[in-house]
Amino acid sequence: MDKLTGLFGVVLIGGVAALGWQMFSPAAAPQGHSMVSPDTAAIPEGAPIAEISLPDDLSANAKLGKTIFEAACAKCHGKNAAGQNGIAPPLVHKIYEPSHHSDMAFVLAAQNGVRSHHWSFGDMPSVEGVTQGDVKMIVAYVRELQRANGIN
Repeated sequence: MDKLTGLFGVVLIGGVAALGWQMFSPAAAPQGHSMVSPDTAAIPEGAPIAEISLPDDLSANAKLGKTIFEAACAKCHGKNAAGQNGIAPPLVHKIYEPSHHSDMAFVLAAQNGVRSHHWSFGDMPSVEGVTQGDVKMIVAYVRELQRANGIN
């Protein structure tokens, strides 16, 4: 065996070992963010999690997004994306600000579902019947709600 083959083998074995350590180590904590989800223990089951201030007016895209949101998302994420305790988080929350969850993150979540990682409500399934264009309108609505509530 030449030196290059040996080096390749060592790197390959090291990479597999590191990956295994990350995936299966009992001490491995989820990688995350510095944002903390609010304590919802005092909020009744199904009640809104966030208090939402509505903007004076919505853009045309956000108005369309609101209609789609109400049909496809509000069942879980609540009226005006305020969340529902025990069901789904509020999207009008610092965790979902554009610098932490891009617009594309919303598209991918609706398309593929998403594993629970900020809240303890369980995994979000994919959303049947919404297109990427629909989700982009929903995002316009959510972003305008966020800005009206000081989330930029």
